[in-house]
Amino acid sequence: MGERLMKITAVVFKKDGKPKEGRGFSKEELNKSALGFRKALRLGIPVDLKRNTLHEENVEALKEHLKNLKSAEKPKKSET
Repeated sequence: MGERLMKITAVVFKKDGKPKEGRGFSKEELNKSALGFRKALRLGIPVDLKRNTLHEENVEALKEHLKNLKSAEKPKKSET
C-alpha cells in the first residue's frame, strides 16, 4: 500500500526552455500512456485539465509508475 502513495510529478517547460514541476499530467499524456482520466485520479496521479501539451518525459514517467504499481500489486506465493 505504501507504493501507491509514492509521489509522481509532471515536468513542464517554461518559455525560456527551463524545466519546472507542473501541476499535473495533461489529458494527452494520460491517453498516450493508456491511462484514463478517472483512473489517474483514483490512483492519486495529479491531472492538469488546463494543459494541452504532450511531453514524452512525462509519458515515460507515467508508464514507469504504472509498471511499478502493477509489480507491487502482484501477490507473492507463500511457501507452504
